[in-house]
Amino acid sequence: MKKRYQVLFVLSLLSMITFLDRVALSSASSNIMSDLHISTVKWGWILGMFTLSYASFEVPTGWLGDRFGGKNILIRVVIWWSIFTILTGISTGFIMLLIVRFLFGVGEAGAYPNTSIILAKWFPVLERGRAQATIWGASRLGAALTPFIVLPIQQKYSWHVSFYTLGFVGLVWVLFFIFWQKEDPTHSKHIKKEELDEILAKRDLPLQIENEKTSFWSGFKNKYLGFLLLMYICYAIGAYFFQSWFHTYLQKGRQIPEEQLIWASSVPYLLAALGCFTGGWLSDIACLRWGKKWGRRIVPMVGLFVSGICIMTASIINDNLTCIILLGIGMAFMDVTAPVAWAVAMDMGGTKSGTVSGAMNSAGLLGAYLSTVVFGYLANAYGYYLPVLYIGMIVFCGTFIWLKIDATQKIQFRKISTL
Repeated sequence: MKKRYQVLFVLSLLSMITFLDRVALSSASSNIMSDLHISTVKWGWILGMFTLSYASFEVPTGWLGDRFGGKNILIRVVIWWSIFTILTGISTGFIMLLIVRFLFGVGEAGAYPNTSIILAKWFPVLERGRAQATIWGASRLGAALTPFIVLPIQQKYSWHVSFYTLGFVGLVWVLFFIFWQKEDPTHSKHIKKEELDEILAKRDLPLQIENEKTSFWSGFKNKYLGFLLLMYICYAIGAYFFQSWFHTYLQKGRQIPEEQLIWASSVPYLLAALGCFTGGWLSDIACLRWGKKWGRRIVPMVGLFVSGICIMTASIINDNLTCIILLGIGMAFMDVTAPVAWAVAMDMGGTKSGTVSGAMNSAGLLGAYLSTVVFGYLANAYGYYLPVLYIGMIVFCGTFIWLKIDATQKIQFRKISTL
């Protein structure tokens, strides 16, 4: 196996662990809410608090990765979030859990921007869609596995033990990563010369990546970045419904029995994993056929269009099985967007991939935070169908924003004179 694919495999394992930790809270929602006496509205604040802190620290952590290296920052990220995953299991009430989840989000911020920094250095441009597809597909597989891991542990022990277990797994991963991973392929002693030459010739980065000082805000004047951020808000609002409220929606909104929740919660994520893998590969193929501008556009446009229709239809349909199938299809088509969007952020960001991808994810997370909190109020006042309908409409709108995004446009950050 080529060295860059080994790197991709290790980062994909991390992506799985990331979503195991995230979705664990949603999977354990009913037991935690009952045990700690937390209302639906308060639960919305807990879910939203992670999203808010995660969004707030995405750009700074991505910038730090651009400045000091993706590996160094990623190590800090994983250690931090693993500790606060363990502390989630120790939480004894609403306030403590709110604080822990806020700090959990602070720690996990920058995981994917710094992963993108490493991928940008290790992969040629026209393999980035596939690389991101693998990363995001792995995240969905991790989310799909969560009910099979968390719910049995809860049933045999308690919801506390499930968080202790997941935190320990993250710490084991980071110990391996510290000693195994190299920041840049030129630093690796175990890569063949042919592969190294191929990477350096096709990754569209300077041979010597300098940590020069640049104006942080200068790149945000680029209109294409603005459209990328707006599109990702639409996508993230849909994605975070599945990560935060989906399990509760099935249990409380659809009254699905607990013994059926494992499969009902997992199937959409399995389909989403397929969507991620497919989206990245199709986008790279489309780039070869139609060029990078339209090759990066067409696949996510189709995905968000179909996804929006499926989610809106699922919200108003009575049959639970049909609803779950539609939501699964909707999530699968929605998630063809994820790897393409992150590949575009790498294409447009260049040596500032961490900053650009962090900004994109930050914007999406801020939108997701608001929708996560509002979802709790709407569900409490009107029932669960209305907020799901709104989410479908927002995802559908994201389709047309892709027409304004051009992956061929590099985002320039103004250099700061040191004289």
